[in-house]
Amino acid sequence: MFKKILIANRGEIALRVIRTCKEMGIKTVAVYSKADAESLHVRFADEAVCIGPPPSSESYLKMDRIIAAAEITNADGIHPGYGFLSENAKFSKLCEEHNIKFIGATAEMIDKMGDKANAKATMKAAGVPCVPGSDGIISDFEECQKTAVITGYPVMLKASAGGGGKGMRAVWKPEDLKEAWDSARQESKAAFGNDDMYMEKLIEEPRHIEIQVVGDSFGKACHLSERDCSVQRRHQKLTEETPSPFMTDELRNAMGDAAVKAAEFIKYEGAGTVEFLVDKHRNFYFMEMNTRIQVEHPITEEVVDYDLIREQILVAAGVPISGKNYTPQLHSIECRINAEDPYNGFRPAPGVITSYHAPGGHGVRIDTHVYAGYMIPPNYDSMISKLIVTAQTREEAINKMKRALDEYVIEGIKTTIPFHRQLMDHPDYVSGNYTTKFMEDFEMK
Repeated sequence: MFKKILIANRGEIALRVIRTCKEMGIKTVAVYSKADAESLHVRFADEAVCIGPPPSSESYLKMDRIIAAAEITNADGIHPGYGFLSENAKFSKLCEEHNIKFIGATAEMIDKMGDKANAKATMKAAGVPCVPGSDGIISDFEECQKTAVITGYPVMLKASAGGGGKGMRAVWKPEDLKEAWDSARQESKAAFGNDDMYMEKLIEEPRHIEIQVVGDSFGKACHLSERDCSVQRRHQKLTEETPSPFMTDELRNAMGDAAVKAAEFIKYEGAGTVEFLVDKHRNFYFMEMNTRIQVEHPITEEVVDYDLIREQILVAAGVPISGKNYTPQLHSIECRINAEDPYNGFRPAPGVITSYHAPGGHGVRIDTHVYAGYMIPPNYDSMISKLIVTAQTREEAINKMKRALDEYVIEGIKTTIPFHRQLMDHPDYVSGNYTTKFMEDFEMK
């Protein structure tokens, strides 16, 4: 077992890792930028090392400084949290070269799953469902027609050099394909100087549902059920829940089996998440794999009574997993509390918290690093807290979240608490009838 772990991160996730390490009798080292000198993760670690000025490029992303901090404090493990260097193959390899255990995926695994094209090819080889479509660039309209028939309508034409929605056309029936092909290529040529196109199946009314997996060094993996992350803004998750209100036992078993198959195929070691798009007909397709702990991991912990950080550390130390797949018996919801103004396009709102009161009571958990008087720096992600509630049923969980949000007081800055409070009353959310398009029609009142 590790004697001392350095946490190569900041904020709530750094504090989260420190807490589990302390419970396991493992010493901790915090690293911090000058902007984070007063953060709770610095206060509660056994040792702390300043690694640079506020910009993450000069601190939390400086691999050599983090390795040096580990060496001077004699840390034998590094936990990267999420973000920053957590999915950096070079950093994982660097830790290995310095005989420091990277508590995460190996460089090979990160390379294999980090590139979306490689990941999709790997998952196809593993027999995991992927979004149907062309194998690559479509050479001409005749091939386009044949690919559309094989893929099945509706389809989405996409510019190979695309971005910002340009060169994309949804096609619902064969008679519209030629016009879409011509206009998409023309737009792509004008925007990117390249009219190469490829095709994918159009996922109707998609939901973003992910499966939590854990794999050990003996080639064994298990899953800890799903999380529904469909409420998003600009592909950034706002709230998550488990179990998904869209889930059936049959779908959970199929998605869980696919996720375990994916993890075991690449001999995945550690905690990871296999993310899927699920259409309105409950067909699911591999999207990507995150080879790290997720922001939303607490809701899984709450419904299956399972410390995922502890499991990461045990697996990294060579302990085998139980191999048991889990089905949630409770319902848990997480709201990401961001320092943003929901009435002004969710604009970031750093500043000093002048007053802070956290909600409490049965089934209420808060993961945060902030307090009254804390200065939220403008240099990092705007998430400052995660409010997690757990109850017997989804209806009870929503009511508990309403109560907890009403109790949560953060003054001096703007936060997303008002947004989440309105979300909990939105009829589509309450009914569970939401997709990744939910925020497109949402308006703050």
